Amino acid sequence: MDIKRNGTQASLPGPADWFTGTVRIDPLFLTAEDPARTTGASVTFEPGARTAWHTHPLGQTLIVTAGCGRVQREGGPIETIYPGDVVWFPPGEKHWHGASPDTAMTHIAVQESLEGSNVAWLEHVSNAQYGG
Repeated sequence: MDIKRNGTQASLPGPADWFTGTVRIDPLFLTAEDPARTTGASVTFEPGARTAWHTHPLGQTLIVTAGCGRVQREGGPIETIYPGDVVWFPPGEKHWHGASPDTAMTHIAVQESLEGSNVAWLEHVSNAQYGG
């Protein structure tokens, strides 16, 4: 058994290569020891902040815990998400997620690794794509 005590894992800034705007990543379980392969974090996006386009080899689940956000899969409409919503992106589906233009949003992100990777980062979401 391993207990990660509240406050013992430092918050991390969302890297500019992967995010637009101010993003804070609070690790929950960012490393999985074999045979486990699931990782998770609580991610907070300030208003207007968002991920770059990306995919996950085994999919991703988002659990919205606070605020108001946006999600979009490639070719689909921008959807608004609220606390209590659960979003599933299937393996390989190109997508992005983040806050709404005027409201911060926090979600728990859970994904699995395949051959050591749990995400493939792509191009940034433009302001026009975001619909600010």
